[in-house]
Amino acid sequence: MTIDRVAAFQRERAALLSFCAELSQSQWRADSAAAGWRVQDVVAHLGASCRALFTPAAITLLTTRDIERANNIPVDSRRHWHWSQVLAEYERWSGRTLRAASLVARSPARALRTRLGELGSFTVGLVLPGALVFDHHTHLRHDIAPAIGAPAPGTDAERMSVVVEWMLAVLANQLKAAPRSCLRAPVCLELTGEGGGRWLVHPDGRISVAGDDCGPIASIRSEISSFPAWATKRVDWRVSDIATSGDRELLTTLLDLINVV
Repeated sequence: MTIDRVAAFQRERAALLSFCAELSQSQWRADSAAAGWRVQDVVAHLGASCRALFTPAAITLLTTRDIERANNIPVDSRRHWHWSQVLAEYERWSGRTLRAASLVARSPARALRTRLGELGSFTVGLVLPGALVFDHHTHLRHDIAPAIGAPAPGTDAERMSVVVEWMLAVLANQLKAAPRSCLRAPVCLELTGEGGGRWLVHPDGRISVAGDDCGPIASIRSEISSFPAWATKRVDWRVSDIATSGDRELLTTLLDLINVV
Protein backbone atom coordinates (compact mmCIF):
# COMPACT_ATOMS: atom_id res chain seq x y z
CA MET A 1 0.00 0.00 0.00
CA THR A 2 1.37 3.40 -1.01
CA ILE A 3 0.61 5.95 1.67
CA ASP A 4 0.04 9.65 1.11
CA ARG A 5 1.41 11.40 4.19
CA VAL A 6 0.12 14.80 3.09
CA ALA A 7 -3.43 13.51 2.65
CA ALA A 8 -3.15 11.82 6.05
CA PHE A 9 -2.11 15.11 7.65
CA GLN A 10 -4.93 16.95 5.88
CA ARG A 11 -7.50 14.56 7.37
CA GLU A 12 -5.88 14.62 10.80
CA ARG A 13 -5.92 18.43 10.80
CA ALA A 14 -9.60 18.41 9.77
CA ALA A 15 -10.37 15.96 12.58
CA LEU A 16 -8.75 18.21 15.17
CA LEU A 17 -10.50 21.34 13.91
CA SER A 18 -13.86 19.55 13.91
CA PHE A 19 -13.26 18.23 17.43
CA CYS A 20 -12.19 21.63 18.76
CA ALA A 21 -15.26 23.34 17.26
CA GLU A 22 -17.43 21.39 19.71
CA LEU A 23 -15.46 22.15 22.88
CA SER A 24 -16.98 24.24 25.64
CA GLN A 25 -15.01 26.87 27.54
CA SER A 26 -14.69 24.53 30.53
CA GLN A 27 -13.40 21.73 28.31
CA TRP A 28 -10.75 24.00 26.81
CA ARG A 29 -9.52 24.71 30.36
CA ALA A 30 -9.79 21.11 31.57
CA ASP A 31 -6.68 19.12 32.40
CA SER A 32 -5.61 16.82 29.60
CA ALA A 33 -3.92 13.47 30.08
CA ALA A 34 -0.60 15.11 29.15
CA ALA A 35 0.95 15.97 32.50
CA GLY A 36 0.80 19.69 33.27
CA TRP A 37 -1.11 20.61 30.12
CA ARG A 38 -4.72 21.68 29.79
CA VAL A 39 -6.63 20.84 26.64
CA GLN A 40 -5.85 24.27 25.23
CA ASP A 41 -2.16 23.76 26.04
CA VAL A 42 -2.09 20.60 23.93
CA VAL A 43 -3.63 22.48 21.00
CA ALA A 44 -1.17 25.33 21.66
CA HIS A 45 1.67 22.83 21.37
CA LEU A 46 0.38 21.59 18.01
CA GLY A 47 -0.06 25.13 16.71
CA ALA A 48 3.34 26.24 17.98
CA SER A 49 4.98 23.19 16.39
CA CYS A 50 3.51 24.12 13.02
CA ARG A 51 4.47 27.77 13.41
CA ALA A 52 8.02 26.87 14.44
CA LEU A 53 8.66 25.43 10.98
CA PHE A 54 8.58 28.96 9.59
CA THR A 55 10.63 30.67 12.31
CA PRO A 56 14.08 30.40 13.94
CA ALA A 57 12.41 28.22 16.61
CA ALA A 58 12.84 25.35 14.15
CA ILE A 59 16.57 25.37 14.94
CA THR A 60 15.79 24.60 18.57
CA LEU A 61 13.65 21.60 17.63
CA LEU A 62 16.31 20.29 15.26
CA THR A 63 19.22 20.63 17.68
CA THR A 64 17.73 20.13 21.15
CA ARG A 65 18.81 17.25 23.36
CA ASP A 66 15.54 17.42 25.29
CA ILE A 67 12.65 17.66 22.86
CA GLU A 68 10.00 17.48 25.59
CA ARG A 69 11.52 20.50 27.33
CA ALA A 70 11.74 22.30 23.98
CA ASN A 71 8.03 21.61 23.45
CA ASN A 72 7.15 23.02 26.86
CA ILE A 73 8.74 26.43 26.23
CA PRO A 74 6.24 27.71 23.59
CA VAL A 75 3.34 26.19 25.54
CA ASP A 76 4.37 28.08 28.67
CA SER A 77 4.51 31.35 26.72
CA ARG A 78 0.90 30.82 25.59
CA ARG A 79 -0.69 29.82 28.90
CA HIS A 80 -2.28 33.25 29.33
CA TRP A 81 -3.89 33.14 25.87
CA HIS A 82 -7.63 32.76 25.42
CA TRP A 83 -8.56 29.44 23.83
CA SER A 84 -9.80 31.28 20.74
CA GLN A 85 -6.30 32.69 20.17
CA VAL A 86 -4.83 29.22 20.53
CA LEU A 87 -7.26 27.78 18.00
CA ALA A 88 -6.73 30.65 15.55
CA GLU A 89 -2.96 30.18 15.66
CA TYR A 90 -3.34 26.45 15.13
CA GLU A 91 -5.70 26.87 12.17
CA ARG A 92 -3.48 29.44 10.47
CA TRP A 93 -0.12 27.74 10.87
CA SER A 94 -1.28 24.16 10.38
CA GLY A 95 -2.77 25.33 7.07
CA ARG A 96 0.58 26.77 6.05
CA THR A 97 2.30 23.59 7.16
CA LEU A 98 -0.06 21.53 5.03
CA ARG A 99 0.80 23.60 1.98
CA ALA A 100 4.53 23.35 2.74
CA ALA A 101 4.29 19.58 3.19
CA SER A 102 2.56 19.30 -0.17
CA LEU A 103 5.39 21.22 -1.86
CA VAL A 104 8.08 19.13 -0.14
CA ALA A 105 6.37 15.88 -1.16
CA ARG A 106 6.66 16.90 -4.82
CA SER A 107 10.28 18.07 -4.65
CA PRO A 108 13.69 16.37 -4.35
CA ALA A 109 13.97 17.94 -0.88
CA ARG A 110 11.84 15.10 0.48
CA ALA A 111 14.88 12.78 0.28
CA LEU A 112 17.21 15.07 2.26
CA ARG A 113 17.97 14.07 5.82
CA THR A 114 17.53 16.19 8.92
CA ARG A 115 17.79 15.70 12.65
CA LEU A 116 14.90 16.15 15.03
CA GLY A 117 16.48 16.65 18.41
CA GLU A 118 17.52 13.50 20.21
CA LEU A 119 15.07 11.45 18.14
CA GLY A 120 17.73 11.12 15.45
CA SER A 121 17.95 11.56 11.70
CA PHE A 122 15.05 11.21 9.24
CA THR A 123 14.23 12.17 5.67
CA VAL A 124 12.51 15.54 5.36
CA GLY A 125 9.58 13.86 3.60
CA LEU A 126 9.03 11.62 6.61
CA VAL A 127 9.27 14.37 9.23
CA LEU A 128 7.01 16.70 7.26
CA PRO A 129 4.31 15.70 7.79
CA GLY A 130 4.72 12.19 9.29
CA ALA A 131 5.81 13.41 12.71
CA LEU A 132 2.85 15.80 12.80
CA VAL A 133 0.35 13.07 11.89
CA PHE A 134 1.68 11.03 14.82
CA ASP A 135 1.60 14.04 17.15
CA HIS A 136 -1.95 15.00 16.19
CA HIS A 137 -3.24 11.44 16.37
CA THR A 138 -1.71 10.71 19.76
CA HIS A 139 -2.56 13.98 21.49
CA LEU A 140 -6.14 14.05 20.24
CA ARG A 141 -7.03 10.42 20.90
CA HIS A 142 -4.97 9.71 24.00
CA ASP A 143 -4.52 13.08 25.77
CA ILE A 144 -7.57 15.19 24.95
CA ALA A 145 -10.64 13.08 24.18
CA PRO A 146 -10.42 10.63 27.11
CA ALA A 147 -9.56 13.40 29.57
CA ILE A 148 -12.86 15.20 28.90
CA GLY A 149 -14.94 12.08 28.38
CA ALA A 150 -15.47 12.73 24.68
CA PRO A 151 -15.49 10.02 22.01
CA ALA A 152 -12.24 9.84 20.11
CA PRO A 153 -12.49 10.72 16.42
CA GLY A 154 -12.26 7.88 13.94
CA THR A 155 -9.25 7.25 11.77
CA ASP A 156 -8.36 5.14 8.73
CA ALA A 157 -5.73 2.73 7.43
CA GLU A 158 -3.67 5.43 5.71
CA ARG A 159 -3.43 7.65 8.76
CA MET A 160 -2.55 4.72 11.00
CA SER A 161 0.09 3.59 8.51
CA VAL A 162 1.72 7.04 8.73
CA VAL A 163 1.54 6.98 12.53
CA VAL A 164 3.20 3.56 12.69
CA GLU A 165 5.77 4.49 10.04
CA TRP A 166 6.93 7.43 12.16
CA MET A 167 6.93 5.45 15.39
CA LEU A 168 9.01 2.64 13.91
CA ALA A 169 11.49 5.16 12.49
CA VAL A 170 11.95 6.66 15.96
CA LEU A 171 12.25 3.17 17.48
CA ALA A 172 14.91 2.23 14.93
CA ASN A 173 16.98 5.24 15.98
CA GLN A 174 16.50 4.35 19.64
CA LEU A 175 17.83 0.86 19.05
CA LYS A 176 20.79 2.14 17.04
CA ALA A 177 21.72 4.43 19.95
CA ALA A 178 21.32 1.66 22.55
CA PRO A 179 24.19 -0.65 23.56
CA ARG A 180 24.66 -3.46 21.04
CA SER A 181 24.05 -6.05 23.77
CA CYS A 182 20.65 -4.55 24.59
CA LEU A 183 18.71 -6.69 22.12
CA ARG A 184 20.38 -10.03 21.34
CA ALA A 185 17.91 -11.45 18.83
CA PRO A 186 15.14 -10.26 16.48
CA VAL A 187 11.62 -9.76 17.79
CA CYS A 188 8.47 -9.92 15.67
CA LEU A 189 6.04 -7.03 16.15
CA GLU A 190 2.51 -7.59 14.85
CA LEU A 191 -0.06 -4.78 14.89
CA THR A 192 -3.58 -5.82 14.04
CA GLY A 193 -6.28 -3.64 12.52
CA GLU A 194 -6.43 -1.09 9.70
CA GLY A 195 -2.94 0.07 8.81
CA GLY A 196 -1.32 -2.78 10.71
CA GLY A 197 1.25 -5.33 9.67
CA ARG A 198 4.16 -7.46 10.84
CA TRP A 199 7.72 -6.26 11.31
CA LEU A 200 11.01 -7.76 12.46
CA VAL A 201 12.85 -5.60 14.99
CA HIS A 202 16.55 -6.43 14.65
CA PRO A 203 19.25 -5.93 17.31
CA ASP A 204 21.16 -3.50 15.05
CA GLY A 205 18.16 -1.15 14.82
CA ARG A 206 16.86 -2.29 11.46
CA ILE A 207 13.11 -2.78 11.28
CA SER A 208 11.99 -4.79 8.27
CA VAL A 209 8.62 -5.96 7.03
CA ALA A 210 8.10 -9.57 8.07
CA GLY A 211 6.51 -12.35 6.06
CA ASP A 212 3.85 -14.74 7.25
CA ASP A 213 6.48 -16.73 9.08
CA CYS A 214 9.01 -14.31 10.55
CA GLY A 215 10.59 -17.08 12.64
CA PRO A 216 11.87 -15.08 15.64
CA ILE A 217 12.32 -16.47 19.11
CA ALA A 218 9.97 -13.84 20.54
CA SER A 219 6.92 -11.95 19.32
CA ILE A 220 4.66 -9.08 20.35
CA ARG A 221 1.05 -8.77 19.18
CA SER A 222 -1.13 -5.72 19.79
CA GLU A 223 -4.08 -3.84 18.38
CA ILE A 224 -2.76 -0.98 16.26
CA SER A 225 -5.11 1.45 18.02
CA SER A 226 -3.36 0.90 21.36
CA PHE A 227 0.20 0.96 19.97
CA PRO A 228 0.57 4.77 20.38
CA ALA A 229 -0.53 4.49 24.01
CA TRP A 230 1.88 1.84 25.26
CA ALA A 231 4.75 2.69 22.92
CA THR A 232 4.79 6.28 24.24
CA LYS A 233 4.61 5.08 27.87
CA ARG A 234 1.19 6.66 28.33
CA VAL A 235 0.08 3.18 29.36
CA ASP A 236 2.37 0.59 30.91
CA TRP A 237 2.78 -2.21 28.37
CA ARG A 238 2.26 -4.70 31.20
CA VAL A 239 -1.40 -3.63 31.57
CA SER A 240 -2.08 -3.05 27.86
CA ASP A 241 -3.64 -5.43 25.35
CA ILE A 242 -0.24 -6.83 24.33
CA ALA A 243 0.08 -10.57 23.78
CA THR A 244 3.63 -11.95 23.90
CA SER A 245 5.22 -15.28 23.17
CA GLY A 246 8.75 -16.58 23.38
CA ASP A 247 11.79 -15.38 25.30
CA ARG A 248 10.38 -13.35 28.21
CA GLU A 249 13.68 -11.65 29.05
CA LEU A 250 14.18 -10.53 25.47
CA LEU A 251 10.63 -9.22 25.22
CA THR A 252 10.86 -7.33 28.51
CA THR A 253 14.12 -5.70 27.40
CA LEU A 254 12.56 -4.42 24.17
CA LEU A 255 9.23 -3.36 25.66
CA ASP A 256 10.94 -1.47 28.48
CA LEU A 257 13.19 0.27 25.94
CA ILE A 258 10.42 1.47 23.60
CA ASN A 259 9.51 5.07 24.37
CA VAL A 260 8.46 7.03 21.30
CA VAL A 261 8.11 10.78 21.96
